[in-house]
Order: sequence, then structure tokens, then C-alpha cells
Amino acid sequence: MAHVEDRWYKTVRGERIKTARHGSGRRWRARYLNPDGDERSRSFDRKLDAERFLAEVEHSKIAGSYRDPDAGRVTLRKYSAQWVEAYPAESTRGEIVRGHLTRHIWPKLGGKTLAELEGRPSIVQQFFNALPMGPSGASQIAITLTAILNAAVDDGLINRNPCKAQSVKLPKQPRSKVVPWTMAQVEEIRAGLPGPWRAVTDCGAGLGLRSGEIFGFGPDEVDFLHQVVNVRRQIKRVGGRMWFALPKGGKEREVPLEEDVALRLAHHMETYQLHEVTLPWNEPGNPRRHGKPHTAVLMFTKRGGAVHPATFNTMGWRQARDAAGIADGGGLHELRHLFASALLAGGVDIRALSEYLGHHDPTVTLRIYAHLMPSARGRALKAIKAAFAEARGEADGPGTAQTEGNAR
Repeated sequence: MAHVEDRWYKTVRGERIKTARHGSGRRWRARYLNPDGDERSRSFDRKLDAERFLAEVEHSKIAGSYRDPDAGRVTLRKYSAQWVEAYPAESTRGEIVRGHLTRHIWPKLGGKTLAELEGRPSIVQQFFNALPMGPSGASQIAITLTAILNAAVDDGLINRNPCKAQSVKLPKQPRSKVVPWTMAQVEEIRAGLPGPWRAVTDCGAGLGLRSGEIFGFGPDEVDFLHQVVNVRRQIKRVGGRMWFALPKGGKEREVPLEEDVALRLAHHMETYQLHEVTLPWNEPGNPRRHGKPHTAVLMFTKRGGAVHPATFNTMGWRQARDAAGIADGGGLHELRHLFASALLAGGVDIRALSEYLGHHDPTVTLRIYAHLMPSARGRALKAIKAAFAEARGEADGPGTAQTEGNAR
């Protein structure tokens, strides 16, 4: 039965005498049984606090909301070290999260228990305020810490996530709209690159490939006859190791192959020596550190070996970009933005663009590129103008839907 024990005094044969613990430590100990029948206890300085604690425990047992008060005594370092192991060894996101933990979260908060953080959200706020970086980087660390503490709530170690406390203001990711480079700028960058690297820009701006897909790209993915590129793999780098893997999202996709892009790719294949590269192949979620060896002929290699995107910056990209007068910097992903903007301007619908880009959901594509879509008003005016022009006999080509229907 739950009760409060006086640790400083005991009664012997009706006489109240001091115990060996008299004057040492907290005097009042609340003792109770948890829902599994195991005894638990918590000590307090005041009897009132011990009685209040017992009342809360008994109420939570009746309501079915009981949580072991000692559950949150695990440190954030210990809990998050176990939590991060859920990321596979080949996970790029896992590598980023581990960096957040080792460089920022553990040095400042690692020694705090989960219960301390739950009870004092101000500690979390002070941590965010002291992060030595801008809002963009700080927001990513906030996402990691929030995810860890969400998991602690789900595991029943704490009742609430301090990152979600009303008094805590999370660092916000600055929302900036994508401003694509112009094709003229990309062509200038292309001209400034060494010959073997020029087709890199065609893969980005002409096919919308991600950087890892560009450096995992090979002639086996190009179908000149059917004017399509089958995007089958990428190169990933985690912790200094490189792998072949399926494209992001774990699935292959098809991208239309425009004639000028096809000619440039064909020229590259005829002009420069292509090399076979062998790397481990990892399926998504494979727990092994290394998969089975996979060999592919690649369009872009360095001394016959695989190229990592970060290395490419030092092999001519940065110099060519700066020479083109693009002062704000930018990597290969900017080419992908140009690809997306060109397709939207040409009337490609958002669902088709999402498939070409390899996004898992068209809403992702819409969130990034909605501001680049032609306005509904502009499309309406253009359509009406074309209809009136046709009525005056000024338009060439197919008629309106009604005219075509009447003709049939």
C-alpha cells in the first residue's frame, strides 16, 4: 500500500527515536507499487510534497496515464546515442544527425537528464540562443533535438517535449524562393569548365539530375532511340565511404532526353574515355556496412575512380562559376532548379515535373517551385487571345477544342 515513510525517526515499543539517517538526506520517502506490482519510491524534504506525489501517482494509475517517475533519469547523451542507431550505416541523414549530436547537442546538453529538460524548457531555449550559426543551420539542429525528444515521449520516458513548450521559440528556417540561373549563365559556366566536365551541366540543366545521380550516371542509362534517360543509380558518400545506391527515394525514374542534350552526351561519350567503377551496392535500409560489389561504366570519373560532388567543386566548378559572375555561389543543385523552371515555363504540369525530378510527392515540387508557375490569369489571357486570333484567321496550327469537334 502506498505510504509516506519518515527516514529520520522510527517508533520502537511506542517510543519515537532517531534513526541512523537522522539529519542526513531527504527526510520523507514516498513508497508505492507501480502497475506491474514492483515497489518504487521517491524522497522529499517535506512531507506535504511526498503526500502530493503519492496522490498524483495513484491518480495516474487509475487514469491509465502512469509513467515511471524515474524513467526520465537517463541522460540525453545516452538516450540519443541509442536513438541515432536506427539510421542505417549508409544513411546520409544519419551522418548529418550524428554531426549535430557530437558537435552541438552533446557538448551542451548531453549530461542533462530527459527529466531535467522536460522540467526546465528554459535550458533548451538557452541552448538554441547560444548556437554559433545562422538561422538555417540552427533550425536543422532544432529539428534533430525535437525528433529525439519526441521519441522519448513516445517511449514513455517523459510526458512532454520541452522543444514544444510555449516559452520555447525554435530557430526558423529562412524561407527564400528559388531564383533559377539563366541558361546563358549556365552556358558560360559550361564553357569555363575543362572539357571532360562540361557535360555535367547538361546532366543537371538538361535532365534535372541530382549531384549524386550525375556522378553515378553512365551510358547504360541513356536510351537515344526512345529519347529517354533511365535514372537507375546514384553515388552516396557517408563517413568517407562511397556506395552505389538507388536514386533518392529508393526508386528508378525516366526523364525525357531532349535532342540538344542527347547530342552533347553523345559527343562526350565519343570524345572522352569512360571508365568502369566498382563500389559496394546498398539497398535502402541494408544494415550491413558494405553491400555486394557493383560495377558500372561512368560518364565522369577522376583518375578512373568515382567522383564525389564535394570534390568536383575543386576541379573547375568554383572557378567557372565565379568567372561567370555568379557572386552568390551555388552548386550543382542550381542546375536542377533551372531544369524545373524551364519545364514549368513550357507548360509541363506539376505532377509530371515531380516524376522527372524524382520527388516522392508532387506537393514537395509545388512547395519549391509554385512561384515559378505561369499564373492562371496569364494562361487564361493567352488562351483567349489565341481563340480570337483564330476567329480572325490569324492563327496557324490546331484549332480550339470546339472547332476540332465540329470538324469531326
